[in-house]
Amino acid sequence: MLRTVGEVARMARVSVRTLHHYDEIGLLSPSGRSEGNYRLYTREDVERLYQVLVYRDLGFPLDEIRRVMQSPEFDRLGALKRQRALLAERVGREQRMLATLDALITSTEGGTVMADERVGTLFDGFDPDEYEEEAKERWGDTKAYRQSQERVKRYTKADWARFKAQMQEVTDAYVALLDEGVPPESPKAAAVSERHRLLIDHWFYDCSLDMFDGLARMWTEDHRFTKNIDKARDGLAAYQSAAARAYVAANRAAAK
Repeated sequence: MLRTVGEVARMARVSVRTLHHYDEIGLLSPSGRSEGNYRLYTREDVERLYQVLVYRDLGFPLDEIRRVMQSPEFDRLGALKRQRALLAERVGREQRMLATLDALITSTEGGTVMADERVGTLFDGFDPDEYEEEAKERWGDTKAYRQSQERVKRYTKADWARFKAQMQEVTDAYVALLDEGVPPESPKAAAVSERHRLLIDHWFYDCSLDMFDGLARMWTEDHRFTKNIDKARDGLAAYQSAAARAYVAANRAAAK
């Protein structure tokens, strides 16, 4: 049975643009085409898409997924088993966190004190300082990091609320363009990217075109950023990154 791109998108709960993007980068190309040259997916294509989405959910960047799945040595059964093992490891970690939450709820409801040995397991599978420490390690010596640290320590709850609202407006604008099928190289997308860059420039650090270009690359090259951005809409990180990089390229060309 052949399925259209719209049917597969609804089935997999991803956007049509995401499937188009996967085709464009050679990650998942449909096996068939209709007389009108529309994409048609086989059962094997859908199964491959499922594996792609599992890898993505596990935090793998698209380039790495493509490299693994296009390798002549790719073993589909072996890959499925490895994916299952990785998911089982994550489920185990989340189950430990759930058990800890249940213990905290029980002790709080009963007005009791958690045993010392239980307290020692509170943070199993959970590292709340991971990103903060990594940020300091990667960018601690940069002017942007120091500037950002200096600014944010002065912000009040009201300041953060304003920033969050402004950032949400930018995200919503990207999502609207993505859903409407507006090309990331379009003037509309460039206008949103301009707002995005200036928002960072205002709230955190001097965000030059070079800096913004680096951020745009990180949104798709670092799977943690990709996963977080894609919470708003599947495929948003790729679209947002493409829009930002097109905006940077256009401004560089205009400056010559």
